[in-house]
Amino acid sequence: MATRWISASRVARLLGDTGWASPAYQDLAERLRLLIVDGRIGHGSRLPSERDLATELGLSRSTVAAGYAELRDRGYAEARRGSGNYAIAGTAHSAGLLGTEGPTDGLIEFNRAAPQATPGLLLAYERTTEQLPGLLGSTGYEPQGVTALREAIADRFAQRGLPTDPDQILVTSGALSALAVLARCLLSRGDRVLVDAPTYPNAMDAFRQHGARLVAQPLGADGWDPEATELLVRQTSPRLAYLVPEFHNPTARLMPEPARAALREVFRTQRVTMIIDETMVELALDDPAAMPPPMAAGAADAITVGSASKAFWGGLRVGWIRAPRSLIRPLVQSRVALDLGTAPLEQLVTAGLLRDPATLLELQRDRLAEQRDWLISELAERLPGWTCERPAGGLSLWITLPREVSSRLAGNADRYGLQLTPGGQFFPDGGGERMLRLPYTLPIDTLTVAVDRLTELWADVASGPVSPGRLSLTA
Repeated sequence: MATRWISASRVARLLGDTGWASPAYQDLAERLRLLIVDGRIGHGSRLPSERDLATELGLSRSTVAAGYAELRDRGYAEARRGSGNYAIAGTAHSAGLLGTEGPTDGLIEFNRAAPQATPGLLLAYERTTEQLPGLLGSTGYEPQGVTALREAIADRFAQRGLPTDPDQILVTSGALSALAVLARCLLSRGDRVLVDAPTYPNAMDAFRQHGARLVAQPLGADGWDPEATELLVRQTSPRLAYLVPEFHNPTARLMPEPARAALREVFRTQRVTMIIDETMVELALDDPAAMPPPMAAGAADAITVGSASKAFWGGLRVGWIRAPRSLIRPLVQSRVALDLGTAPLEQLVTAGLLRDPATLLELQRDRLAEQRDWLISELAERLPGWTCERPAGGLSLWITLPREVSSRLAGNADRYGLQLTPGGQFFPDGGGERMLRLPYTLPIDTLTVAVDRLTELWADVASGPVSPGRLSLTA
């Protein structure tokens, strides 16, 4: 793998043109450390030579040398004989928190639409630990969620055009936990839940586990069809409707405002409660400013589920429910039968991220957009029979295969060092054999190996029958 390096001029731009605190070498080391922790200087990147950086910054070479030495002493750089200094993203990198490189020789998880931690997350944790003394004076049990996070979530909804009070927020241990709480609270055995076909498999499982019967509304080539949905609702009388309007999982479609308005009216007149899954809402990769207002705007009884997992990092395990005030108490009572609350440290980390998300989200979106475009280009060259639309956001491509072999691809993927989710898992009533979801959440180095393996797998499957394999977790 080629060595990554960062130029002195690039480092100077990242450091900015503010003056140097005294002693300058310590100020330089600390500012470089923050750039490394923040992910703006990638782990393993070769730093500029002492001479080049000194010239660019207008410092003496001895000052830069002392700064590099300080950085090495603190564990954020290492010197390699004859090669220079290399950035190290702290001890968390070895645990995978901010790693920029995925496995290139082991099993590649192409079944999880979940990004690596956004650059800057380690720094957010560092800042939040300063608040630990205040937390440790309490029991740590907050079934509705800590106030700071509920306020930050409510403010984020208000910024997007949906006024929200913190008392309307219930913090959960991820979006899937939120769906389980809602199903437990709102469903009785035999109730119907309207879902798209295809849709998120874990959501379907959450409803089924609480006795629901799923009613599938096909999502056509043009997306949502409010007239067809109204007809199906009149025929089946569902209790709930589960919708993913922003970068729908798995198709990555963005529901346009006319369809939102029409569906809101359908569900209002037919007395169907909407559960709106907004876990992808922050992942507009092309034009974040052009996002439509929240689906719940203008729908007083709508329930919205959100999460920090897709935008920042799945390891946070922080999700939330926005619901009418009258529903929060029953939801809390249902929640305590599952768990007694979400870890307070992660809640405070998430609160900090939501208070000032712009920079970190921009870094995350830029990384995902680059990986998306690379994967589309590589698939077009290596597997030209596989087609997909270029998504404007989200985390994955929805591939149409030239043959009905999605299950066979997924079942034999482990023999080629891959894990895949067959298209049929996204459909409540079967189908999807010509479809395959491919996340672009892995680094390009790993995606390169993954496409190599996909090409070999496809050649095997396309040439004739192969033996069945195992299925695996989908996220």
